[in-house]
Amino acid sequence: MAGEVVGQALSRVDARLKVTGTAPYAAEHRLEGLLYGVIVNGTAARGRVSGIATDAARAHPGVLHVLTDFSSLRLAHSVTELAFYGQPIAVVVATTAEAAAHGASLVEATYDRRPALTDFDDPGAVSVTAPSNPDYSRGDPDGAFGSADATVDLSFTISRENHNPIELPSTIARWDGGKLTLWDKSQWVQGAARTVAGALGIPEQDVRVHCEYVGGGFGSAIRAYDHVILAAFAARQAGRPVKVVLSRRQFYYGTGYRPASRQRLALGAGATGRIESLTYEVRTETSRYEQYEEGLTDLPKFLYGVPHTRTRYRLTAIDTQSPASMRGPGVVSSAFALETAVDQLAHDLGIDPIELRLRNEPTRDEVTRLPFSTRKLRECYALGARRFGWSRRGAAPGGHTEGDLLIGMGMATASYHNNRRQVGSRARVDADGTATVATATSDMGPGTTTSVMQVAADALGLPARQVTFRLGDSAYPSAPPHAGATTMASVGSAAHTSCTALRNKFIGMAVADPASPLYRADPAKVTVRDGRLGSGESRATDSYREILRRAGLPGLEATVTWGPGDADQRISSYGYGAVFAEVSVDPLLGLVRIRRMFAAYDVGRVISPKLAHSQAIGGMVGGIGMALLEGTVTDHRDGRIVNAGLADYLVPVNADVPELDAAFIDTEDPLADPIGVKGLGEITIVGVPAAIGNAVFNATGKRLTDLPIRLEALL
Repeated sequence: MAGEVVGQALSRVDARLKVTGTAPYAAEHRLEGLLYGVIVNGTAARGRVSGIATDAARAHPGVLHVLTDFSSLRLAHSVTELAFYGQPIAVVVATTAEAAAHGASLVEATYDRRPALTDFDDPGAVSVTAPSNPDYSRGDPDGAFGSADATVDLSFTISRENHNPIELPSTIARWDGGKLTLWDKSQWVQGAARTVAGALGIPEQDVRVHCEYVGGGFGSAIRAYDHVILAAFAARQAGRPVKVVLSRRQFYYGTGYRPASRQRLALGAGATGRIESLTYEVRTETSRYEQYEEGLTDLPKFLYGVPHTRTRYRLTAIDTQSPASMRGPGVVSSAFALETAVDQLAHDLGIDPIELRLRNEPTRDEVTRLPFSTRKLRECYALGARRFGWSRRGAAPGGHTEGDLLIGMGMATASYHNNRRQVGSRARVDADGTATVATATSDMGPGTTTSVMQVAADALGLPARQVTFRLGDSAYPSAPPHAGATTMASVGSAAHTSCTALRNKFIGMAVADPASPLYRADPAKVTVRDGRLGSGESRATDSYREILRRAGLPGLEATVTWGPGDADQRISSYGYGAVFAEVSVDPLLGLVRIRRMFAAYDVGRVISPKLAHSQAIGGMVGGIGMALLEGTVTDHRDGRIVNAGLADYLVPVNADVPELDAAFIDTEDPLADPIGVKGLGEITIVGVPAAIGNAVFNATGKRLTDLPIRLEALL
């Protein structure tokens, strides 16, 4: 895929709009007659509302409606029984946001409470097999473990994590007759339209969802949660547009979270470091009303060439809202267990951690038995070690000090499946020579509008300034969720395909037109640059604008649907990375500080280097939070989240994020998709907590297996 725009380190096309505050996010659209809705949350984890007093709220100036009857709605959970603390029990609608908020505070409910289970470590909790992750086994893991020269058997706990993007969940709903329009913070506008239509019992084609800008999502806006449906419901009841914005505290109850996990990982190896046995067992929390599971078993089964492997995944249902995807779902959690255990094995055998991993590199995917499309992990190790200065690492823990501080280095491997899904794309060139490409994807921050524009510009042979990529409208051609590191490989490939089809349409018109300078030229030899068509057979040229003028057309377009086909039945396509971290540990205070981090990635072709580097840095920051800071605390007496807010829930700040850097292996993956890319958004957090934990071990000699790492564990 040759071109001039792909590979340029462009700034985001929407950068000025965002930094000047003029990019309209979901809650910022101005509609005539807009009302404000505030959700009232229940305060029982299980049971039902026995009574609800609304007179005081209704009497408050500005309050127009207090809605408590949701029986006409189809929600993910029961509308008559309480399934979790914080479940919506009422919506107050008022003429101002302040009146709605105060009115909501005046609503009082009484409950028939039932015994609730909110701790998934409770001995009474029941676990079941994860439906999409059946038990897996190859070889004889127990026998190989029993005969191993060296063994590691570690248990791990990871706390629940809540999403905390800057933009709060926000929805504006407006009805025009039987048609509903939503302006919603969404990572999947068409999924939101489908969910809301189903909840309200109306045709999906009667719902249109807009979301051009997202102020951070990380998985929290993939699905349409209760607040989206209730905004539409309130607007229908009120007969006027209604805006609902969750508070930061409500965010912790109103959307999903990364589920807490309990893991066990056991390795058995020979004296040379060849891993012969791997056993991985994991349990995560889920709600009673849904079975939510993640791809935790993927990495342990696949990453290393272990002949004897067994995995087991169990779900424990408790009285909580359903978990949801959070950056690196499942994989970042299992990578912490796997890469920590491998690091411990390397220490026990006296082998450098990188060398041990190299000795266990597979030649093919051991699960599917398929060849790798590309696997440049060795190159990632080499680049990362060189750039990070790995050779300066002392193998013996505690051997490097600076004053009273212990200094340590650690590394870990990262990997994530290269997800590609079917996408529709419409490309159009207008009479003025400018192009527009559209699909119903979203952009929660990585710069999709810029990177897809770059792909489209090269496919059309146009300069970047003449191409616009449109997204965030459910009426556009279909697209999957903006999640799972799917977008660039899928939407980018669809844009490339539609623009290529459109370019070929123009070429076909030119070579068939006696008035064209390219009449009867060989279409295969016609190239396009800066909107001008030329052939190597002569110096004659034509242009998009002239072709449209001669044809009397205002524009020409092509709509295509691209999908990966049977590629995943022929190849194993993953992204790879090597993550390096250096930490300092104050042994008197138990305080861990990141000093610097570096990661090297094999993610296929890098479309936009500036944006890719930003993605990598963002993933590292998320990994720092998971490793050292983030953990949701629940009061198990009633299911209340104790630290539901940024005052108490710790996330990384600038002081926690010093020197971070990343680089990319120069490669492409043409077997996976036509633009040769692999997903980047998820892999950049994978391996980060493990690298930090391994660095702490190198500094202190203490093997920590619980996240977040707390200072008391180091005292």
